[in-house]
Amino acid sequence: IFGEKWRPIHAVDALLATAAVSLAAAFVRSRFQSARLGLTGETVALSDSRVKGWGAASVIAVFILAGLNIDFVTFGPIAQAYPFALLMIVGGFYLTAVSVARDRTLLAGLAGLLAGAAAEATLLVAPVAPVLLIWMLLYNPAGKRLARAAAFVAGGMVAFIPLLALFVQSPKQVVFGMLQYHMFFRRSDWEGATQHDLELLTSWIKSPQAILLGILAVAGVWFVNKKSGWDRARQAEFYLAGWIGLVLTVYLSTPHPSFVQYFIFPVPFFAILGALGLFGITHQFASSEPEVRSVPRWPVAVIGILMCFGMAREIYDNLDDFSWPRMEKVARKVNEVTAPGAPVYLDEMTYFLSGRIPPPGNEYESSHKLNLPAAFAEYVHIIPQAEYDRRIAAGEFDTIESCDEEDWYKDRGLDKLYRQKAEISECYVFWDRAPRP
Repeated sequence: IFGEKWRPIHAVDALLATAAVSLAAAFVRSRFQSARLGLTGETVALSDSRVKGWGAASVIAVFILAGLNIDFVTFGPIAQAYPFALLMIVGGFYLTAVSVARDRTLLAGLAGLLAGAAAEATLLVAPVAPVLLIWMLLYNPAGKRLARAAAFVAGGMVAFIPLLALFVQSPKQVVFGMLQYHMFFRRSDWEGATQHDLELLTSWIKSPQAILLGILAVAGVWFVNKKSGWDRARQAEFYLAGWIGLVLTVYLSTPHPSFVQYFIFPVPFFAILGALGLFGITHQFASSEPEVRSVPRWPVAVIGILMCFGMAREIYDNLDDFSWPRMEKVARKVNEVTAPGAPVYLDEMTYFLSGRIPPPGNEYESSHKLNLPAAFAEYVHIIPQAEYDRRIAAGEFDTIESCDEEDWYKDRGLDKLYRQKAEISECYVFWDRAPRP
């Protein structure tokens, strides 16, 4: 619809990520509107005047805690599975809670459809569907549990029809791409993977945003359990958000190697609890005088300022990272020095920006680390780096571009193989092959 450009792709994905946060915020707001909050130890329920303005404040709090999270901002609107899967799991959570509250079997089926679509997009969110199903079995009326569970499972099966169709066509390729690669080959040729994982899993200690979100989420659980005055069913909805966030956090700590962007998936669920935690903390320090009825909302602004400072600092620290505008300069140079349709060896993003089709086997550069039996490697489009090095040495590519370390092109003798070289945005472009002796 919009063309193969990075800007419309990011715009659409930014809308998907925003929609995920909006659903989380709408869920919290609906709970402020549809139920009177009662406080343990008080003689009367927390009146509408007491929570006046906190429906809107809770929405703002969720957007601050999730939408201003630096990792969410960085990886939410990119052209990978993250934004779509975020919207699907938050939507699945919302529909699961509503299906029980409104006694609707159809909504249970739709929840399964969304949870299944999320898992089909990326296995990083696969645990969400089982958590929702278990919760549904626990909190639906006794006579309707199996019917709702069946509807949920049926919705999930519908979501997997495209993958099942591919499996029927080529089962070995699908099993390798979906399961075997991730289970057995992710750590290939990475000696420091374990150290990387340990550093990543302890990096939250240096992240004020992560610490703040965690504290407020814990406070949210405390508020729901001790101070909200809600009935068991209403409390269970927020516990569900907590369970999803916790299960995802533990599960996302197990892939090796793991990456910081994986952990954006629990963020909306912790933000739901964080908004309640902020309300609960603020209420504890609010005036207890009967004539002073409202809970102050200025702490939301304070949290917003702190989150903005944290995001601004991270953005400043990462100004030198690669960006699409910088890579566009590299792609322009490639197209300038390379004839249309000529064979090229490029980085993934440069193939995309230059509009050139990668040779079979070069679609995913990390696959070059794998060494598989020759027949199976060809079947699943895996070509080891050694084979590409042979092709480079044989002069099969008119142009070579790489943003890897300088040693990469020195080890392959590209200065001798090509007469022209340009350095652009820390990337190198080689062209004009030298005559072979």
